[in-house]
Amino acid sequence: MEAHLLEWLNLSVRWVHMITGVAWIGASFYFVWLENNLNRVNPKTGLAGDLWAIHGGGIYHLEKYKLAPPSMPENLHWFKWEAYFTWMSGIALLCVVFYSNPVLYLVAPGSGLTGPEGVAIGIGSLIAGWFIYDFLCDSALGKKPALLGFILFVLIIGAAYGFSKVFSGRGAYLHVGAIIGTIMVGNVFRIIMPAQRALVAAIAENRTPDPALPAKGLLRSRHNNYFTLPVLFIMISNHFPSTYGSQYNWLILAGIAVLAVLVRHYFNTRHDSHKFAWTLPVAAVGMITLAYVTGPAPMPTAPDVAKAPAKIDYQPLPETALGGGAKPAEAAAPAAPAAPTAPAAAPAQASNAGPAFDKVHNVIQERCAVCHSAKPTSPLFSAAPAGVMFDTPEQIRQNAARIQAQAITTQIMPLGNITQMTQQERDLIGAWIAQGAQTN
Repeated sequence: MEAHLLEWLNLSVRWVHMITGVAWIGASFYFVWLENNLNRVNPKTGLAGDLWAIHGGGIYHLEKYKLAPPSMPENLHWFKWEAYFTWMSGIALLCVVFYSNPVLYLVAPGSGLTGPEGVAIGIGSLIAGWFIYDFLCDSALGKKPALLGFILFVLIIGAAYGFSKVFSGRGAYLHVGAIIGTIMVGNVFRIIMPAQRALVAAIAENRTPDPALPAKGLLRSRHNNYFTLPVLFIMISNHFPSTYGSQYNWLILAGIAVLAVLVRHYFNTRHDSHKFAWTLPVAAVGMITLAYVTGPAPMPTAPDVAKAPAKIDYQPLPETALGGGAKPAEAAAPAAPAAPTAPAAAPAQASNAGPAFDKVHNVIQERCAVCHSAKPTSPLFSAAPAGVMFDTPEQIRQNAARIQAQAITTQIMPLGNITQMTQQERDLIGAWIAQGAQTN
């Protein structure tokens, strides 16, 4: 029941995060578009420009003041809660997914970090990321936007590299996204909103607004705009193990971030000219190149599967790796999962399979079917993750490509290597797949 409730908590928080994130980023994109498409030819007195638009069966006329109107309207709409709730739900998601069971989801196997140490590094990186960014923006670099942007990029990718050494691939990517998200919401809370409040207060008090504050807010708003596409990629990256699961995951993230910024720059500037239209084909070629260079290497010569052990005993696991108060013995020797329909069918099919598959079948049942079964024996899951089950030889054969990608090529599975799959076992499965993934 605990695993079931945790799954629904994960779903609820993730859904809120997605909804508020769409609202925040959508508003950001809209106002950039609005700013870029204002008609600035002979504007009315006090206006920077105006714009006519049609949407949803209605015609709208929008006007932008150079600084502010002579008097403030009674109802003024603010845009802030989308940012705040996106960040709060994102932090909640970090806690639910990574910090509630850091040994399994956050800390990289073999890194030497304990769960609390991994959580401390994660939280500390968010705090340090904001203060370093804020310091650099307020320094002399703030007057050199291009140089500042380059330095920020180097620092963020440096953080990705550091995370990749101690965190799982997913944990590393999501913490880079969390740092960027913290910077973005910090810009809204600490810079953009205070500048807007100061502007409104100056108008209400009939005094001249300080133009320095809106200019500072504009710089931070521009940063947020360019951050959006890399953050969106990170939000969906956990579905694509060939990115975060690669040993060069930090370089892949750097490449995709560069391509995303190039695409965003074109859409930010196309109102003025299309001189940056080249960024679109470059981004397309870049993605194709990344797909090529991150492809799996050719399988080595198949090892002698006859030498591979048919059964390898589990080593005792710490209780913290399981979550939910499970005892180490429960993970050390999980019961064989029951097939959903005909329990006797799976062993019968397995016994008819060749000797190579016998060994593969045993390894997958011990290392993978603990979670990927109609009735998982792991206390972490109440249902098979992503609906993938390995109860029968046919299910294993049908999922051979998925097993190749996640357990052999990227080795992101089992999660946190909680069942302690060995390299010899991975090579055995990889050789079986290379030989055609036959079950008889």
